[in-house]
Amino acid sequence: MPTRDEVGRGMASAALGGVADEGVRARSTRWRFVATIFLGSFLLFLVQPLVARLALPRLGGAPAVWNSAMLVYQALLLAGYAYAHLLSRLAPRTQAGVHLALFGLAALTLPIGLSGMEMAPDANPLVWVPWLLLVSIGPIFFVVSAQAPLIQRWFAMAGGGDPYPLYAASNLGSFAGLLAYPLLAEPLTALAEQRVGWSIGFGLLALAVAGCATALPKSVAEEAAIETGPRPTTRQVARWMLLAAIPSGLILSTTLHLTTDIVAMPLIWVVPLGLYLLSFVAAFAPDRRAAALIGRITPFALLIAGIAAFLPSTMPAITGAFALATLLALFTVSVSLHGQLFDERPAAEHLTRFYLAMSAGGVLGGLFCALLAPLLFDWTYEHPILLFAAACLLAPVSPFEATRRWWSREPLATRVGLIGGSALFLLSIWGKGESSTADGLEELASGGIIIATAVVAIGNRLLYPAALGALMLCYGGWDMLTWSIQPGRMSRSFFGVYAVRPSGKDARMLVHGTTLHGIQNLGSPARERMPTSYYAPLSGVGIAMRTLPASARVDVVGLGSGTLSCYSRPGQQWQFFEIDPVIAEIANDPRRFTFLSHCLPNPRINIGDARLTLARQPSASADLLVVDAFSSDSVPMHLLTREAFQVYQRVLAPGGLLMVHISNRYLDLQPVLAAAAREGGWSTAYRRYRLTPAEAALNYAGSDWVAFSRSPERVYQLQRGSGVEWRTLAERPGFEAWTDDHASVLPIVRW
Repeated sequence: MPTRDEVGRGMASAALGGVADEGVRARSTRWRFVATIFLGSFLLFLVQPLVARLALPRLGGAPAVWNSAMLVYQALLLAGYAYAHLLSRLAPRTQAGVHLALFGLAALTLPIGLSGMEMAPDANPLVWVPWLLLVSIGPIFFVVSAQAPLIQRWFAMAGGGDPYPLYAASNLGSFAGLLAYPLLAEPLTALAEQRVGWSIGFGLLALAVAGCATALPKSVAEEAAIETGPRPTTRQVARWMLLAAIPSGLILSTTLHLTTDIVAMPLIWVVPLGLYLLSFVAAFAPDRRAAALIGRITPFALLIAGIAAFLPSTMPAITGAFALATLLALFTVSVSLHGQLFDERPAAEHLTRFYLAMSAGGVLGGLFCALLAPLLFDWTYEHPILLFAAACLLAPVSPFEATRRWWSREPLATRVGLIGGSALFLLSIWGKGESSTADGLEELASGGIIIATAVVAIGNRLLYPAALGALMLCYGGWDMLTWSIQPGRMSRSFFGVYAVRPSGKDARMLVHGTTLHGIQNLGSPARERMPTSYYAPLSGVGIAMRTLPASARVDVVGLGSGTLSCYSRPGQQWQFFEIDPVIAEIANDPRRFTFLSHCLPNPRINIGDARLTLARQPSASADLLVVDAFSSDSVPMHLLTREAFQVYQRVLAPGGLLMVHISNRYLDLQPVLAAAAREGGWSTAYRRYRLTPAEAALNYAGSDWVAFSRSPERVYQLQRGSGVEWRTLAERPGFEAWTDDHASVLPIVRW
């Protein structure tokens, strides 16, 4: 018979065993919820590029199409968060039942894909595209978008503790999905396989959600006690929205600023979006040390980004520094403002309201940059505006003990901020005024004083933002504003920002950030009619133009400044295909460029995505088709696929010539075109044109052009009659032609 001590030891062991089992169950529950929220966010970031690839050949690249798509995604995301908020009012198991039932209904639309509806030529894309996307992916996107707030709420009801750190797992999932598509899914699998794979992932997510549902209490009475607190006020909700809106807008403005004014490199958009997602991981981590350290770095990162905001550069060393400064500011600002959101988070009872406010703020930031800014501004002014707004919202913490004491005193800090800010504004005007010396001493002196003041002003809610604003104005801001005031100097559309600038003393150029879109010599009618830049007489397209008969029919994809029109001759029939109406406006304005007015007045210009507008042209309607549609070194992938070349073949007359422009700083497009030629039965020749010093003085530019024809004799005539070197396209073993179903720029990036 056991003694009393033995019985006691047994009871203690049993109790400890129970505690250990409870700990194991808690860890198991936590990982179950973490895996579910990770998978949901992963799938959400896979579905958007997947749907874009599916839709691009059918819808084209017009801004009305993709702005409509963005609005649909934002609306569905906001609706998903609102649904999670409303669902949280029901009993725990009822919530699970409703949500799983919606999973079942959404699964009826699988495998993921687009509806078979076809858009009529006269249909309004602002109405038709949202309807197509809602019918095609609306149910599954809506259900998956609700995962982040809903699973966190369930975690709290299941007794898991503080649910907010799970949002870090959600954004890790988003980050993984962001990288997985361009690096793995797109290069390695076809769209048909991606559709099936995503659908399988949706099924796994449904099972994971069901697994989380088993941890929920059966009734409200059994629900684990969650943290309760006062209902958030309207002012608190508005502040949450503002703190979320600034980083959401800044990620779009940073991407546009980076790809337009600093480095127009393919896939570079992945970096700012990835940093934005990782900022949530740092900001919502339970350990606050990393977020606190980043918060102290943020004011200095903002100052460096402020210097770079208005100063585009093509010098490699400076370009790299500016790019890093811009990205660092995005990350640190996002961590700081998202960290404030975490610090101001409400009790778990109001979790879904908190995330609904964050989602609404994100939508507002996105709408400001994607829709309003192109309508309001002729340059990317939203970027410095958001940098300034971020400076206003930063927590007033100075790294210097002396200034920390000064800025904690009121009303002294306010008075210094108002007076000092006004003085810095006047100082920035002096630095860029009419009296500035040629060597820029005033600018250097005023910039130095403003920078020093800005560092000391860290922690002052008024003086620090004022110093940042004055710094941006001093370093390029006033110049940009001056250009904006001048009629015709700056233009903007949903495709980008265009500037007409002088090039030396006797030329004018059209640029999109760091990318040249045309240059015209000035001084005499003969010089103004000279084809320049990539279209020089000895370029591939220049040679092709001179071989055309007097009655040739010429189609040109990509208008630019209208340079090619100066190869036209009486009797020829020309038409252009241009996606951006702003480019057509610039080229037709003789105050900016006179190529069209001098050489081809009142040309026919088809506005819209070239692949769609060409598909509506009569068969065999062109003797020469020029494809010159690369802007800011990005590739309109759907213009280089097997299906696109089938459109070109149909439009060209027998023996017709296709010229494709492949000049590119970052992509080697030869394997793409070689594979397309091999598969389509085209004969080809490659012209790599490089300049002599005399040609460079005429504003010619080196270029790479590829000639295609179904007639080998036509290509042979082109080469034989030119008197210059033509090469064979470089093929890559195993490289397959791009198709609408499978294409990726990753294998052709010049690393």
